Amino acid sequence: MGIENGSIEYFMSKLEEAKTHFERALDCKHTEFDDLYPYMIEHPQFFWYKRYVAWSELLTIVKLCTELGYEWEQQFSASQAEYIKKRVMSSKVLDFWFETNDSKEHVS
Repeated sequence: MGIENGSIEYFMSKLEEAKTHFERALDCKHTEFDDLYPYMIEHPQFFWYKRYVAWSELLTIVKLCTELGYEWEQQFSASQAEYIKKRVMSSKVLDFWFETNDSKEHVS
């Protein structure tokens, strides 16, 4: 039994959803997690835990894509793909996930 295009499309859509979920968690925007645990908003550790859950979800989808031989890296920038490959949600990931080199904030 070969790999069907429907399976690839399914996993790529799940990958995009996991990426969006992680990015919304980084930005402290509303996610599905907020609906599941609304009482946690009152606790300071909530945003860290929310990010951890989203990162774990992203890593899980990437792992499945890798095991199935699906190309997942093109969905991310080169630096984002490297962060994912290292699997550790470090402060570097949190600080530089969205960073671009063409920022106009840099002073010459």
